Amino acid sequence: MKYKFIKKKKISILLYQLDNIEEINLLNKLNNTKVIFYLHSSTFDWIYANYTIFKYIYKAYSNSRYIISIVPLENDYLFEKWGLNSILMNNFITYEYNLTIPSDLTSNNILMIGRGNAKKKRFQIAIKSMEYIAQEIPKSQLKIISNLTGINLHINLIKNLNLENYVQFIGYNSNPEILFKNISLNLFPSISEAFPMVLCETKIYGIPSILIGLDYTAISKGGTIIIFDDTDESLAKEIIKIITNYNYKKYLGINARESMRKFNNNLLSKKWIKLILSIYKGNSYYNKLREEDDKMDISFSINILYNQIKLLKMRNEKFINISINNYTNLSYLVNYI
Repeated sequence: MKYKFIKKKKISILLYQLDNIEEINLLNKLNNTKVIFYLHSSTFDWIYANYTIFKYIYKAYSNSRYIISIVPLENDYLFEKWGLNSILMNNFITYEYNLTIPSDLTSNNILMIGRGNAKKKRFQIAIKSMEYIAQEIPKSQLKIISNLTGINLHINLIKNLNLENYVQFIGYNSNPEILFKNISLNLFPSISEAFPMVLCETKIYGIPSILIGLDYTAISKGGTIIIFDDTDESLAKEIIKIITNYNYKKYLGINARESMRKFNNNLLSKKWIKLILSIYKGNSYYNKLREEDDKMDISFSINILYNQIKLLKMRNEKFINISINNYTNLSYLVNYI
């Protein structure tokens, strides 16, 4: 970040999308430049990845005037409690709804897309689940679209479980939609996400998905099954239930595709224009724009947060004593050891 460059060029509005805490603190001190902080990660990303960064980055954001959130739970509920001045935006969608042909869902092929070497993606859960799937659905196959760098642990796991005929790493593909027509189910075992584009893309193609715990994203609903258990047995049970029942699979696929109708790039572009103009005019206009958005029901927000805290305790015993009241108190979390 060229701090002096911003001042020299007299930039009126800056969109900042990085996670550098030192830079965030510096940008918060600018007087003549209005900075929009675009948060691409969820609070759960930081909690699971690096709690130290979590504490300091949201403390820094509490001093920011303009924040873009892509997670409804955080924008509508958590950030209000934490004193963060945010507005909800969706991501732009990569595929045009009316130009896509849905999968016919007739195959027994299962899909995962992502960085195989990323710990948060937890591909090992899905790979292990195929040990059960292979017994129930012998002609099934898990196809993984991923860069092939740093996946030796996954390759060894496949070999150790004798799943070479059931799990295939395809490698990176810039046009994964080519494979979608022959896929019946998408798996999302990630420990955390914010606005997963892969889920958007597969849902537009009418492919149902199984998520593990991800009930807080803007695209969690519609053609998805969400389980709150990290075991491969539980995942396998849901996979078998969907793959072996075509009518159920078709029903989920229709709902998945239908749920993507509301994500409109043209409307989102207009909202961005309104946002920038409101910030240019002043805080009162920005706050008025924030008030125009419908908020999640509070009881619904609390229920989602309850689910996430339950998972957090299950996954990390250091958080065994965390409550909902604790989690909605940023000062408490910042000082939590």
